[in-house]
Amino acid sequence: MDLKSLLKEKLKKTEGVKKSPSESEKQEDEYFQAYMKQYCNKLPNEITGIPRFYNKLPKEDEPLRQKLREESRSNLLKRKSQNLLDNNELKELWVILDQNQSYPEEQLITYTDYQKVVSLVGPKVKPYFTSVVFAKLQQGDPQGRVSIMSLFNYVMRKVWLQQTRIGLSLYDSTGQGYLTEIDLENYITELLPTLPQLEGLEKSFYSFYVCTAVRKFLFFLDGVRAGRVRILDILACSFLDDLLELRDEELSKEVQEQNWFSAPSTLRIYGHYLNLDRDHNGMLNKSELAGYGSGTLTQPFLDRVFQTLLTYSGEMDYKTYLDLVLALENRAEPQALAFLFRILDINSQGYLDSFTLNYFFRAIQDQMRAHGAEAVSFEDVKDELFDMVRPKDPEKITLNDLIACGQGDTFVSILIEFHRFWAYENREAVTAEPSQD
Repeated sequence: MDLKSLLKEKLKKTEGVKKSPSESEKQEDEYFQAYMKQYCNKLPNEITGIPRFYNKLPKEDEPLRQKLREESRSNLLKRKSQNLLDNNELKELWVILDQNQSYPEEQLITYTDYQKVVSLVGPKVKPYFTSVVFAKLQQGDPQGRVSIMSLFNYVMRKVWLQQTRIGLSLYDSTGQGYLTEIDLENYITELLPTLPQLEGLEKSFYSFYVCTAVRKFLFFLDGVRAGRVRILDILACSFLDDLLELRDEELSKEVQEQNWFSAPSTLRIYGHYLNLDRDHNGMLNKSELAGYGSGTLTQPFLDRVFQTLLTYSGEMDYKTYLDLVLALENRAEPQALAFLFRILDINSQGYLDSFTLNYFFRAIQDQMRAHGAEAVSFEDVKDELFDMVRPKDPEKITLNDLIACGQGDTFVSILIEFHRFWAYENREAVTAEPSQD
């Protein structure tokens, strides 16, 4: 019997019989399973199911699986590290580049000689010398030549990145490409003895130093506050370069003061924290935090800080203080603006309106009167703030608007700190003074 006849017979049997949706779905599933089984039986030598692409992490009560996973990852990282170039191989590479450069007086190499170099180097070096790399390293030379110094620096940088990635992966406790706060603390703790610029730190201060260093990674790289940072993000940012810069024994004092991870910088931050802690209980309350910086942070802002951030019985610990310091010292950065925007958004509505701006600016007006100056009209400041940001919605300022305008740091400073507002209000007079002199 053909298919057409079977369908007609089936229709006659079911004619006048109405099934519920659940019964129809059940019957449809039965037919599907039957036909699928029939189809799979016809393909005995082919894959009949979806291959496994996800394996759960071993549980705490599965020590054998955990040990197997650790050993497998350790062997994998060991094999990858063995494939990296060592110092002797890098020296041999430079000798080959130097001997085969096309124009010795300019240290340039053509693509023909570049291919010759590729034939001379070992198998570990060949992956770095591709035609794509040669094209990327060109700097507008009319003859299409490339500097051998650029080639060598490229290889060294790639090797350093791969070494660093393997080194960071050794501290990845889950093996998923992330470092948790504890993983980062372990990494930096073991890195401390290799940094000559930190030799003067007392061992009792190590825990505070590690905490200070780790907070910067988490603040800027952990945007969703998941308590972990991707290893690729660590490699892509400059923080690790700043940290490893402390290996330079002749690092100038000016450079150290600008480096968050240096001993002078961390001691300065921790010293400020101790100076603010007037009752010496290791925590900061609202009145103590009011002395931060120039001491002109407004009361509404301080109230919101303690409402929004993690506190313990109304007092702030050192970690939370570090987050606030990073936000206030880097107000132009998107992560800092997101941090401060959450504090300013008093109604958690995702935007700042005239009511919110007025709520914070009233404290600035009060401080102006306290200093014997005539308070600036809020309407004038409001119009200036909206003109500064130029939001998509003329009555609402979102975080994206604040980041896109390029003046988010000035916008925030006007609302939260009298000293910064006064400097902005008198910027024209301050700018004119040098020219008059």
